[in-house]
Amino acid sequence: MRVLVTGAAGFIGQAAVRHLASAGHEVRALVHRTRADFPSGVQVCRVDLTDGASLDAAVAGVEGVCHLAGVTRVRDSFTDPLRYYQVNVAGTVALLAALDRADRRARLMFASTGAVYGSAAAQPISEEQPPHPENPYAGSKHAAEEAIRWQAATGRLGAVTLRAFNVAGAVDGLGDRDLTRLIPKLVAVSAGREPVVEINGTGRAERGFLHVADFASAAEAALLACSPGQYRVYNVSGTRARVADVVRTAQEVCGKDIAVRHRPAGPEPAVVVGDSRRIQTELGWQPQRSQLKQIIHDAWKAERAAPAIGQMPGNKGVHEE
Repeated sequence: MRVLVTGAAGFIGQAAVRHLASAGHEVRALVHRTRADFPSGVQVCRVDLTDGASLDAAVAGVEGVCHLAGVTRVRDSFTDPLRYYQVNVAGTVALLAALDRADRRARLMFASTGAVYGSAAAQPISEEQPPHPENPYAGSKHAAEEAIRWQAATGRLGAVTLRAFNVAGAVDGLGDRDLTRLIPKLVAVSAGREPVVEINGTGRAERGFLHVADFASAAEAALLACSPGQYRVYNVSGTRARVADVVRTAQEVCGKDIAVRHRPAGPEPAVVVGDSRRIQTELGWQPQRSQLKQIIHDAWKAERAAPAIGQMPGNKGVHEE
């Protein structure tokens, strides 16, 4: 399949490009500003996702799109909500319009987030739980989901949304450098690149953690399952663990004490864990690397091999998730 990957220079995007290329797909990587190294044979195109005209060339000839581009930081979304809707919603609409102009019944896999459910009372969260976004980031992702759903209803698109929960780890030594996330911050502190990990409350909050390689395999399964006129949603989650357990596992894997500072408990829900049984049953997907030790081992290995932030080639573009 000829597949376009948006946000291809991002943490998840690079894993998806590698997985799809290794599976034999013809991959075109859409990047915004960030430079990245891709496997041989991957075609790179530099396009602003919100520039509809330039998207026409990017989607020409593709049979499927793995849509990963977006901005993702919850706290930033409160201070600049319009940016989140401009990139995550308007960018998605521009991509849908370009596919529609191409007059082909394309497949689309959209990377969304478990945050669209908000503080769900029932845990683990199934796809039957109604979305209730509680921040602009989650709201923008859900709005993009709705645009995709209605476009699929025209019969001119087949689409699957994957709602992911805390993607981490690394593929080919390419880890997540976003230190607002727990596991990247833990390995950065272990490496001496950061002084301390700050945790809200006692660390008893429970979250689901998913290896980025497992998300990439789920993305391929979703693309292959797309059918014109149909729209499906799947949760993609891995290991369930308390924050304190993640810290202890990181200390064990990295072989170092990790300085932790506890802050007052915030408004975050005590438990946010996705139920992935639907994608396992319907698409046959199974997580292979989402054991907590494996996720942290791969993130730690990538952290030790990575250059300092100031030496990295380029900055993370606004459209690379």
